[in-house]
Amino acid sequence: MSTVAIITARGGSKRIPRKNIRPFLGKPIIAYVIDAALQSNLFDEVMVSTDDEEIAAIAQQYGAVVPFLRQSKTSGDHASTIDVLLEVLDEYELIGRTYESLCCLYPTAPFITSQLLKTSYELLLEKQVDIVYPLQQFSFPIQRAFKLNSGIITWADPNSFLLRSQDLEPMYHDTGQFYWFNVNPLRQHQRLANLTAGGIVIDEMHAHDIDTEDDWQIAEFKYRLLHNMHSYD
Repeated sequence: MSTVAIITARGGSKRIPRKNIRPFLGKPIIAYVIDAALQSNLFDEVMVSTDDEEIAAIAQQYGAVVPFLRQSKTSGDHASTIDVLLEVLDEYELIGRTYESLCCLYPTAPFITSQLLKTSYELLLEKQVDIVYPLQQFSFPIQRAFKLNSGIITWADPNSFLLRSQDLEPMYHDTGQFYWFNVNPLRQHQRLANLTAGGIVIDEMHAHDIDTEDDWQIAEFKYRLLHNMHSYD
C-alpha cells in the first residue's frame, strides 16, 4: 500500500512564535517528528507542507522533502487540516503520484515514535476504518463536569453524581499528535465527521499538547524523564 507522511508546519504560529522550528532540548522540534516518520519505514515519502522557506530548509536538513510550498489559501488561521491534506494530495496528483493512505503528523509532537506509528497503522489496516486517532483518557470523569454561569454552578449530568467514579464509562480525547487516513474516504467526505474511526490509547507521559510556554516547559520535562536526560540549565 502506498503511503505518505504529511507534516503540517505553517510559519504563522501565534501563541508561540516560530514554534514549529523552535529548539526543543537542543534541536528543532519538527526534527523529532521527521525522525520518527523516517525510522518507521512506513512511508514512500515523508513531506512537510509549509508556506515558510526557513521551515522548508530545516525540514530538508533533517531528511524530509518539500516538493512544493503551501498555497496562501491554506496558510491562514482559518484553513483546516483537511484543507491542507487535500491540497497536498491534489499537488501530488498533478505530478502523477497517488497514495492509498496517509499519516498527518503535527510538527510539535516530539513524543511520536516510529513504533507508535507502526502500531496505529496496523490498527488502520486491521479494523478497516477510515481514520485512526491517538487518544488519552480524561484523568477526571467528564460526566461530573459543572457548568458555570455568573458564579452559579449546575451539573452537566446530574445522574452521574449518583454513581461511583469507577462505575462511569472512561472517556477519551484526541492527543493532537497525528492521524492515519485511508485516502479514498477522506477525499469522498472531506471532513472528519463522516469517517469511521479507530483509536489507540496513549498514556499521559507519552503525549503533551504544546500551546503555551508552560506547555513547552512541561513537555521538555516529561521528555527528559522518559529518555533519562539531565538538565544543566
